[in-house]
Amino acid sequence: MAAVDDILTDLPATMAWQELYRDLHRHPELSLQETRTNRIIADRIAHWGYDVREVGGGVVGVLRNGDGPCVLFRADTDALPVQEDTGLAYASTVDGVMHACGHDLHVTWGLGAAQLLASHQRAWSGTYVALFQPAEETAQGARAMVDDGLVDRVPRPDVALGQHVMPTRAGLVSAAAGPRLSAADSLRVTVHGKGSHGSMPHLGVDPVVVAAAIVLRLQTVVAREIAPADFGVVTVGSIQAGAKSNVIPDRAVLLLNVRSYDESVRERILAAIERIVRGECEAGGCPQPPEIDYYDQFPLTVNDKAVTEAVTGAFVEHFGAERVAELAPLTGSEDFSVVPDAFGVPYSYWTIGGFPADADPIPNHNPRFAPVLDPTLRTGTEAALVAVLAHLRTEA
Repeated sequence: MAAVDDILTDLPATMAWQELYRDLHRHPELSLQETRTNRIIADRIAHWGYDVREVGGGVVGVLRNGDGPCVLFRADTDALPVQEDTGLAYASTVDGVMHACGHDLHVTWGLGAAQLLASHQRAWSGTYVALFQPAEETAQGARAMVDDGLVDRVPRPDVALGQHVMPTRAGLVSAAAGPRLSAADSLRVTVHGKGSHGSMPHLGVDPVVVAAAIVLRLQTVVAREIAPADFGVVTVGSIQAGAKSNVIPDRAVLLLNVRSYDESVRERILAAIERIVRGECEAGGCPQPPEIDYYDQFPLTVNDKAVTEAVTGAFVEHFGAERVAELAPLTGSEDFSVVPDAFGVPYSYWTIGGFPADADPIPNHNPRFAPVLDPTLRTGTEAALVAVLAHLRTEA
């Protein structure tokens, strides 16, 4: 890809991009609070000649450069409510908030690609849409941008692209077609009981006992209702009930999380959960039906075959086969696909490794999550550029 090689000869100095990354890492912002981050993004891409729009709490830059396809590249921007424990000189300065999932890297990659494309417009033609999305961690950001009129406010892309840093070997790029990231659903289940003195359980309805029965019965959903060849996870991550040993509370609250790779499996799991919860509450004599509330729902991420083949081929040509791997299905989840689905266009999403091959990798969302900057910053920027140029017109 001659266009890629020409552009990368002018890759901004590594140290300059490292300093931007360090600044973003020092100043993390929670979901839908990315004010400072958005300002940095908007100021930079405006300076490079992009038409800048603020949409649904995010920032979009549009660069029109003659005839040709339209390509959208998305980077997410939010941090997590995690207390950093990396010991880095550029650790978070915000108490209890940290870029523990690498979205600071994603922003840096996105800005790097945006600058390179803007400064080398003779090497390509078409339209580039640089989309910086808030609130991925809460599954709100992509939907917020769509609900704020994203589809009508930016050019319709022919393809959408995205990438994520993962605890794999630094410099490795992993991609594959088909379902790659699981769908995810979080549920809040409120079980209603009847409060009583601990010495008089017969005068109350104990929601703790009902909640315990629900937890045990939920273990049968995947084991006995989902085919062994299908993937599914049901996790009860929290149970909250009562505050004193001799008081039977009047309610118990359970927080559940579900993962799946197939929509029909997802529907079966959620239906089974609702059936079990309602059945156990009725069996336990609860005075009123349970409340089942859904939140933090992430769609299934299914990479388009043609788009992914084009991206993977470009990666192999640029990085060499030894640095390109097949992306195994991940149990993590993303809201990225909400954007291309809203436009009705195909997409591909891949991962970038960020840890030394000889080190124990620290998983995303861990207080010690700290990808190495070299070669991770350069690899992510190059991968974004290579994938975008694989779809823009570069004959010239």
